[in-house]
Amino acid sequence: MDEDAPEVSSCRKGDLASFERLVGKYEKKMFNIAYRITGNQEDACEVVQDAFVAAYRGLGTFRGGAKFSTWLTSITINGSRNRLKQIRGRREFEKISLESPYPSMDGSKTLDPPASDPPADELLEKRDVGSKVRDCIDLLEPDFKEVLVLRDLQEYSYEEIRVILKVQMGTVKSRLSRAREAVKDCLKRTLGDLF
Repeated sequence: MDEDAPEVSSCRKGDLASFERLVGKYEKKMFNIAYRITGNQEDACEVVQDAFVAAYRGLGTFRGGAKFSTWLTSITINGSRNRLKQIRGRREFEKISLESPYPSMDGSKTLDPPASDPPADELLEKRDVGSKVRDCIDLLEPDFKEVLVLRDLQEYSYEEIRVILKVQMGTVKSRLSRAREAVKDCLKRTLGDLF
């Protein structure tokens, strides 16, 4: 039994307050998923907003075969995938030269001065393990990142992940195993003997 069924039923009858309660219940979780996949706060906010709009418009087609949260997560994952495709498409067409001047506060154009930050190796030593884990997760291919985020960070069951991603159970387990191994290898390269 889906604990959200009464709210969903009220939404279908036009009760906007019920949908607002569902948004309040799931917005942080959906943002976390979108952020972990897109890697960008602004993109994640847009993905989540679009996901809730799509869910509201699609309530009439939601049959209840899965829990509402599972259905909403599927919409969020698909939105995140689409956002990544848009970003990659834009990057292919945007050409940026490191030698090009950039506009300053007063409107004049200046060259970007060299960074005053310490060398990269010193920065890596100062960063905490949590940020290194996030960096390693960000390097994963989207299919592997999605499974890892859903299982290890959002604690969805294997069955829920299978339904959300519309893949076989073996695929879920295989992707999760490969994602964990890739993160582990990345951390070993990054942290060396500390990991």
